[in-house]
Amino acid sequence: MKQHYDILIIGGGMVGASLAASLIPAGKRLGLSIAVVEAFPMPDADSAEYQPSYDARATALAYGSRLIYEQIGIWEQLREHLSPITDIHVSDKGRFGVSRLNAGDENVAALGYVVENHWLGRVLMNRLAQPDAAHIDLLCPAEVTAVSYQQQNMAVTLSTAGSEHALTAELVVMADGGRSGLREQLGIGYQQQGYHQHALVTNISPESSHHHIAYERFTDTGPMALLPLEDLPADSASGQTGVRHRMGLVWTVPDDQIEELMALNDRAFIERVHERFGYRAGVFVKVGERYSYPLKLSVADEQVRQGLIVLGNAAHALHPIAGQGYNLALRGVVSLAAELIRAREAGIGLGDINHLTRFARQVRQDQQKTIGFSDKTMKLFSNSHPLLALGRSAGLQLLDICPLAKTVFARSAMGLDQPTPDLR
Repeated sequence: MKQHYDILIIGGGMVGASLAASLIPAGKRLGLSIAVVEAFPMPDADSAEYQPSYDARATALAYGSRLIYEQIGIWEQLREHLSPITDIHVSDKGRFGVSRLNAGDENVAALGYVVENHWLGRVLMNRLAQPDAAHIDLLCPAEVTAVSYQQQNMAVTLSTAGSEHALTAELVVMADGGRSGLREQLGIGYQQQGYHQHALVTNISPESSHHHIAYERFTDTGPMALLPLEDLPADSASGQTGVRHRMGLVWTVPDDQIEELMALNDRAFIERVHERFGYRAGVFVKVGERYSYPLKLSVADEQVRQGLIVLGNAAHALHPIAGQGYNLALRGVVSLAAELIRAREAGIGLGDINHLTRFARQVRQDQQKTIGFSDKTMKLFSNSHPLLALGRSAGLQLLDICPLAKTVFARSAMGLDQPTPDLR
């Protein structure tokens, strides 16, 4: 542990670790000293062979996120345990509107990918442990308890192993999640809008292969998304052979229905899923542990200050309807990395408010577009007004039969409507 770092990243989750990984080549070339502070112990990647878990939480990566991770240098390892999305099927329950997207039609290998969070985390940690990342210190388990301004630097109080340490950093990046206590401590407010909905998240097994198809099903009580996951070997202890197919279910339900759904036994829950979703993905035969959390739109009032940046869920949290939350955060990560590289090359202080404001302007349009699309789509497909329902069904049908409109929509959803910054 050093007494001073050029960049101190609070949070070693997927956003914080991706930022550190994106700065490895240029950081080494430019002599950057970087610390990543994480409250939980980092797993030992070599302690055991990786085994996917049936109940593992997963994240949808857009094709553009693949391009980012290729540049960071982790894609080849990451692809060992993920499932491509080759087709997307969008429908409106009880209406005629249906739209389909296909990777081949868009000349890409996949429209996106679904990866389990703990595998993505392990791959990122493996990258940070490589010899060329020696300029990055992993401080964990440790917790930042205070951040304040100190002349030209940021003063950071770090608590670890029962003792406190005083550090300084030219730039502090807060990537500590949507419940950031430090954000409140620093007086950074946020705009928040509740949706009066909960997301119910679980893994569910169809009887046959998912064929790498993802589904978005709009219903009168909220959207349902089904994402293809990596197959697992069958449970030999129960005498099964072959593989267990899995799909990740994200079901948006009104607040007053979540307790009932969480309390259902597995058989009754699967029946309820079929009642709302139908059988287009086949018959479901197994469901995993269920989780739920309230849904809200949250955007920090300030994402940059002198010597400080708020990143990822600490900066913005959006409705999961379009699966764009993490992809938006990752685009912000590489935009920030590119800006920090440019600043160091130009001899500009990393905490200088002028260049941080430039970064904020660069990502604001992407944030507004992505957050606005998710918010408006949720409200449009949650409205039961007959004319609106007719209009959205017609819109889905028109999208399905218009190749140009479909390509424009697909490229935006894949994050291909903007260039990937050069991180060299």
